[in-house]
Amino acid sequence: MTTTSSTSGRRSPRVPIVVTIIVLAALVIGFFIFASLYTDYAWFAQLGFQQVLTTRWIAGTLMFLAGFLGMAVPVFLSIGLAFRYRPVYAKLNSQLDRYQQVIEPLRRAVMIGIPVVLGIFAGLSTSGRWSMVLEYFNRTPFGKTDPQFGLDIGFYVFELPFWRSIVAYSSAVVLIAGLAALAACYLYGALRFGGREVRISRAARIQLAVTAALYIALQAVSLWLDQYAALTKSNSLITGAQYTEVNAVIPGREIMAGIAAIVAILFIVTAVIGRWRISIVGTGLLLVAAIVIGGIYPWIVQRLQVKPSERTYESAYIERNIKATRDAYGVSDVKEQNYDATTEASSGALAQDAQTTANIRLIDPKIVSDTFSQLQQYRQYYQFPDELDVDRYDVKGETEDTVIAVRDIDLDGLSSAANTQYNRAFVYTHGYGVTAAFGNQRASDGKPVFLESGIPSNGALGDFQQRVYFGETSPAYSIVGAPKGSKDVELDYPSGSDDDNGGNATTTYSGDGGPSVGNFFNRLVYAAKFQSEQVLLSDAVNKDSQILYDRDPITRVQKVAPYLTVDSDAYPAIVDHRIQWVVDGYTTSDAYPYSQSQSLSDSIAGSESSAYRTDQVNYIRNSVKATVDAYTGKVTLYAWDTKDPVLKTWEKIFPTSVKSVSSMSAELLDHVRYPTDLFKVQRSILGTYHVTNANSFYSGDDAWNTPQEPTTTGGTDSDASAADTSTTTNALGAQTTTTASKANLQDPYYLTMKVPGQETAYNLYTTYIPQQSAGANNRNVLTGYLAADSDAGGAGKGKKASGYGKLTLLTMPKTDNIPGPAQVQNLFNSDTTVSQELNILKRGNSTVKQGNLLTLPVGGGFLYVQPVYVQSTSSGSYPLLQKVLVAFGDKIAFEDTLDEALNSLFGGDSGAAAGDSDASGSGSGSGSSDSDSDSGSSGSGSGSGSDTGSGSTGGTSGSGATGNDALQQALSDANDALQDRQQAYADNDLVAAAEADKRLQEAIEAATAAEDGS
Repeated sequence: MTTTSSTSGRRSPRVPIVVTIIVLAALVIGFFIFASLYTDYAWFAQLGFQQVLTTRWIAGTLMFLAGFLGMAVPVFLSIGLAFRYRPVYAKLNSQLDRYQQVIEPLRRAVMIGIPVVLGIFAGLSTSGRWSMVLEYFNRTPFGKTDPQFGLDIGFYVFELPFWRSIVAYSSAVVLIAGLAALAACYLYGALRFGGREVRISRAARIQLAVTAALYIALQAVSLWLDQYAALTKSNSLITGAQYTEVNAVIPGREIMAGIAAIVAILFIVTAVIGRWRISIVGTGLLLVAAIVIGGIYPWIVQRLQVKPSERTYESAYIERNIKATRDAYGVSDVKEQNYDATTEASSGALAQDAQTTANIRLIDPKIVSDTFSQLQQYRQYYQFPDELDVDRYDVKGETEDTVIAVRDIDLDGLSSAANTQYNRAFVYTHGYGVTAAFGNQRASDGKPVFLESGIPSNGALGDFQQRVYFGETSPAYSIVGAPKGSKDVELDYPSGSDDDNGGNATTTYSGDGGPSVGNFFNRLVYAAKFQSEQVLLSDAVNKDSQILYDRDPITRVQKVAPYLTVDSDAYPAIVDHRIQWVVDGYTTSDAYPYSQSQSLSDSIAGSESSAYRTDQVNYIRNSVKATVDAYTGKVTLYAWDTKDPVLKTWEKIFPTSVKSVSSMSAELLDHVRYPTDLFKVQRSILGTYHVTNANSFYSGDDAWNTPQEPTTTGGTDSDASAADTSTTTNALGAQTTTTASKANLQDPYYLTMKVPGQETAYNLYTTYIPQQSAGANNRNVLTGYLAADSDAGGAGKGKKASGYGKLTLLTMPKTDNIPGPAQVQNLFNSDTTVSQELNILKRGNSTVKQGNLLTLPVGGGFLYVQPVYVQSTSSGSYPLLQKVLVAFGDKIAFEDTLDEALNSLFGGDSGAAAGDSDASGSGSGSGSSDSDSDSGSSGSGSGSGSDTGSGSTGGTSGSGATGNDALQQALSDANDALQDRQQAYADNDLVAAAEADKRLQEAIEAATAAEDGS
């Protein structure tokens, strides 16, 4: 009797387990993909820009399908035809027999799999080109023609890239299909090699010859299109076709295109009559023509005809390049005027420039960040940016240049005990308020004079929504919102009056700033997106909860306007009782014929441009002004340059995304300014292209450079080896981040001033010195001064000021020797009296920081102004403005205030008063008659509670309040109490912290009483 194993009929359990794992993995991956898509749509829909996302999705999907089918179908048909018409009785060698035996069982899978795989790769490649296709079908004419072919510029920007991409893609498809057919023909015996004999079946001959004809025909089209591309090619001298290209290369490509078309016809003849010789000979002639016509002949023309008399031959093409470049970069209307600057500092010379001297900015936004932090930060979880912003505000009927900064949230500043997931997601959700100081004023002790200060802030800027839920350092995500009547959990600001919350006011977000997470499904997808169980499991999430993310203003604008290159700096402005981030957006192209190409990131960063950068542009417009509400995150795009054809094209693609400039409020227009990044690009171009004479341009005898930053080259404490990281966004919304070695070019500065021949306005300016090779005996003298009118407001709602954007270029006579920034800085640093006084300021544990060196065209010449800051090296110190350096010609002055320095420089009476004329060498430090400014200047702020005191005692080492023993003792007590409180918080000793808070408050009250009685 035989028995069988009970397990012999069972299926191995391994197969179902593997299948289950694969299915589960696919489901998990699919869910994460779905979560990403769903949350993207929710984000765009909440902002009202869902059309932007759906258009991208639809266009990208259609492009993928077109790329997939365009590759997969021809390859499949090519392989299928080769197999179907294979010789049935072909005698194969043993090696091919073995190949067939291996492949035959997998033939169907191979015939389908290879085209599918190739199609997927092609589809992924083409899906990213959706923007180019949409631009082509929605193109807008420029209304200008190129000087070579007489075609509209729009042909080069929108049409030529499209057709060249189509030809390149089609060539790749035909080539791959041909190779696949060739392999199949060989494998199945339609193509055989025997010694010196090649045998090919009739069907294979027709298929391969037709494929070759298609490929050669496509190359003929490519050669024809290449002649147009010559107008945007970068050459050693200019961008665009020069004499050799116009007279040798372009005609040669036309001839070669004709030859290629004839060769394609010869391959069709081969397919019909079966004679390969004529098509092979034709191909050989095409290759010879490519060498002779495309290479040797242009080399002969360039070497023997052009090179010996290059300036004569190239002058006409240089003129084309100059005109096109100035048009493409928006500098064709720059107003040039000679400025015969004097170097004599005579008494009363500034009488005609009283408005300019009164607005000279002394507060350096790159230096005073620490000062703002120590006086106005209040809590360790707040922060100010490293570089503050410059704007202007109406204060008591006068427009004042202002240094302003948002008090943003800083989760990295939380103590280890407070740095929990719950706190990061639900409690510390936003920054609070702004701090602003007069740009032209200083207190007697060197502190800024604040026109808006405290927490909650108050002052000259009026009432506005102070909560900053969308800022430059906002958390990756926050969950906010709750039903009415619920307990507030979000920390609002330190108030010192709410004992139930540790001296902090609390709030609940009431805006509409993010997608809802009020239901389980949304919580689940967002938990997957941020990989956080807090979103899904926390009891702080309720039916009214919203999730705020992608909160940086620049990021938000980039996402809703993927066709824009966004400015590297968003600046805050108080507009219509809101904090609005203002962001500039640019439309760019690298296809403007004859316009000089340069790296966008290098121009902005101040590095030497490289032809190998991937962000080359030769056309730019500040086409969009965008705002981002700091409370709701709402993004609004305004069409600023309504004549820009690129913007018009994208308005056709996204017809509801951009508003008319007529809808901009008058208050917003008052804070719109000429963008720094655009100005840097234009100044880089104008350094060479201010020259409009072709012969002078070729000689390079009047080329200029932007001077190096004098405070780094002058040997101060600044870091000369810094690096700049620039992010650019292409038309696909993809960001390219470039880190380049900083060339330390002097930044342009915003100042309210009167440019000679113009009215007083808010201007952005830069200077020029002669262009010279490195290592030469460089002459750092002024050759030019470029200013852009940055006042857009004043004309009412929806109307740009008539002077906005006007570029004025002052040119110095070539025989003049006006000192440049580096010369003046060297004059300052080498002066014995200045050096001695600086050494005195450095005594003890102090360092000296020389601020931005400003250049102003006043008094018939150029006035240089540089604030000098002193900072203790001790912990908690901050820079204080103690001295001002000024220069006019080769004469300098060094005094406690700008007003004193100007009077000293100009023979005892400059003829005009500076903004710090009220500041004295001692006293309480009141730099303004305004009460809010008084409180700010003394560092006390205007908030209430214990933390107000922390602002006033953040750095007593630089205090100018001497001669008042009671005040000094009170400040010392406050400093001791502050240190004790910080230590108590570090030790998590709340009892000791409360006791220190009490002592701190008492010390502040004593200091206030002592200062009032001094």
